[in-house]
Amino acid sequence: MPPLAATYLRPVRPDDIPALYLHQLDPEANRMAGTKPRSLEAFQAVWDRIFKDAAVTARVIVENESIIGGVSCFDMDGLDAVGYWIAREHWGRGVATRALRLFLQEVPRRPLHATAARANLASIRVLHNCGFRLTGYRTGQETDRYVACEVAEFVLQG
Repeated sequence: MPPLAATYLRPVRPDDIPALYLHQLDPEANRMAGTKPRSLEAFQAVWDRIFKDAAVTARVIVENESIIGGVSCFDMDGLDAVGYWIAREHWGRGVATRALRLFLQEVPRRPLHATAARANLASIRVLHNCGFRLTGYRTGQETDRYVACEVAEFVLQG
């Protein structure tokens, strides 16, 4: 395994959107996450709303001056939630765990909630490694963004 590169977070800027858009097109990443890729127009519309919403904390994950993913805190059905996305070529190196730990130091809100497709063992491991506790499972319904699948629900207490 190559040595760990310096990984850091910074606020998302409008000029980051093309890189983030390409990441969310990855079919294998979507399969694991139980998500569907968005069109460029839909993706841009989501980010236009995010940039206007002071309650959302959104960061890109940067390594060797390249954007390799994103992590954010947002409202999910009235709960503070966290989500993350790592470019596939960076999977398996601990990037998601390092990035989420950095993010949790920056964002003091607790409790924080997270979900992962039950079959996404890598994401579930990241959440466990960052102190999230499994609270249960539910059947997620298909939407324009998500495929129907079993969803694991997690919480990180203060």
